[in-house]
Amino acid sequence: MKPENLLLDKNFVLKITDFGFSTNLAGKNDDGLLNTQLGTMSYMAPEIHLGRDYDGVKIDVFAAGIVLFTILTQRPPFRAATPDDPHYSLIANNGWD
Repeated sequence: MKPENLLLDKNFVLKITDFGFSTNLAGKNDDGLLNTQLGTMSYMAPEIHLGRDYDGVKIDVFAAGIVLFTILTQRPPFRAATPDDPHYSLIANNGWD
């Protein structure tokens, strides 16, 4: 997901569009988990980088947060959204504070 994938409806409700990577949120096994590693590297959540199964909705919220941060601060939150980046690593290791 990236800014080009975000739309607002007439009530300013965020709508996410990315038809190239869209999938059934129930997952292939109907367990609600996805496992495909795809998307824009700088917007990927830690679960994707770490190769873990993930909840697609939570991943989209993470990416939307990256986009919002970038819009508000005019800079991305990470030098590189990889586990090697010190700020990204904090999130990947649940170091929220």
